[in-house]
Amino acid sequence: MTPPARILSIAGSDSSGGAGIQADIKTITVLGGYAMTAITAITAQNTCGVTDVVALSPQMVAAQIDACVSDVGVDAVKIGMLGSPEIAHVVAERLEALAVPVIFDPVMIATSGSILADKATIAGFERLMALATLTTPNVPELAVLGGDEGMAARGVTYIAKGGDADGPLVEDRLVRPGREALTWSAPRIETRHSHGTGCTFSSAIATCMGRGEDLVTAIAQARDFVRGALLAAPGFGAGHGPLGHHAMA
Repeated sequence: MTPPARILSIAGSDSSGGAGIQADIKTITVLGGYAMTAITAITAQNTCGVTDVVALSPQMVAAQIDACVSDVGVDAVKIGMLGSPEIAHVVAERLEALAVPVIFDPVMIATSGSILADKATIAGFERLMALATLTTPNVPELAVLGGDEGMAARGVTYIAKGGDADGPLVEDRLVRPGREALTWSAPRIETRHSHGTGCTFSSAIATCMGRGEDLVTAIAQARDFVRGALLAAPGFGAGHGPLGHHAMA
């Protein structure tokens, strides 16, 4: 049997299981990968919002990365919530030494609207965007990063996710320096159960790339996975409920 792709998720923990590390583990596992984690922060949250956040030390985050890479090895990395600018920089230091696909989800605001990154942490994103294979901002995150103009000035590859935009269609636009943009479009799935869509999308891309798919194919497969999980959402919680990762096996 071919060993599964080894995927390292560097992200925060979601106590309610819908987003963050928990969503990443579910996604990676269902897609046939082997999930490893470097937890950056612990959050108390549910479908209605985040009530508390405790960031781990940069040293502990680095130690988790080192433990995974030095023994099990890694085929691709997904980065999510970071928790502090110091963590952002230590993650960049560790990943600059690796030659594997890195998918960076620049998490700033939870689906519930809770703030998950301050200005200093967002400033720390620069090194990560520079080394990432792909950065995956949603509409408000792209605006904070300076929009298409700001991303073009950085010369990085990114996909502008359209789930937060208005309209009956959701368009995701892949921009690669020096190449024509690619756009995927599909009818909007009307649901309040969308907690963890960004985490799921980025970890799905990482898993597909870790098992050898090219970037465009990985994005297409990840989009299909997220849409299927949205349609299979179990309906838990009074707010923005989790996706139905379980149904995608």
